[in-house]
Amino acid sequence: MSRHVCLMGVSGAGKSTLGPLLAQRLGLPFKDADDFHPPANIAKQAAGHPLTDDDRWPWLDAIGAHLRARPAGAIVGCSALKRIYRDRLRQACPDLVFLHLTGDPALIAARQAARKDHFMPASLIASQLATLERPEAEEGVIALDIGRPPEALAEEAARCLGA
Repeated sequence: MSRHVCLMGVSGAGKSTLGPLLAQRLGLPFKDADDFHPPANIAKQAAGHPLTDDDRWPWLDAIGAHLRARPAGAIVGCSALKRIYRDRLRQACPDLVFLHLTGDPALIAARQAARKDHFMPASLIASQLATLERPEAEEGVIALDIGRPPEALAEEAARCLGA
C-alpha cells in the first residue's frame, strides 16, 4: 500500500471532506493544498482570476516538499488538474497515488456554490473543468465517483489503496 496519497479533483469535488475521513482510516496526516498557496494566489482567485501554470509551480513544489518530508506517509488534497502538475508531484514523491474525485459537474457546481467560507468563488469552477486533463490513462490513478456519501467513499478509497 502506498503511504502517500493525493486526493485530486476540481474545487468542490470533496477533497477537504474526504481527506480527514481517509486520514483517520489510514492513520496518516491530512493537509489541504489550499494551505500551501501564497497570499498572491489566494488574492488572485478571490478576485475571480484563475491561476496560471507559473502561479502553480511554487505551490506544487511546496506540496511535493511536504510529502517528501513525511516518509511514513501523508495525504494531501490538491486539484492536480494537469498531467504536468501530477508529474511534478510524482517527481517529489515517486510512490504517490492519486485518487481522482470525479462526478456530475452539476453536483460539483452545487457544492462549490454552497461554500461560503472559501476564497475561490464558484465562478472559477468552469475554468477548473476546462483545465482538467482527465487522468484515466495514467498509471497510479484511481477514479472515485463523488456521488456516494463521504463515509462510503472513504471506505472505498481505503479499500482501493489496499488498507
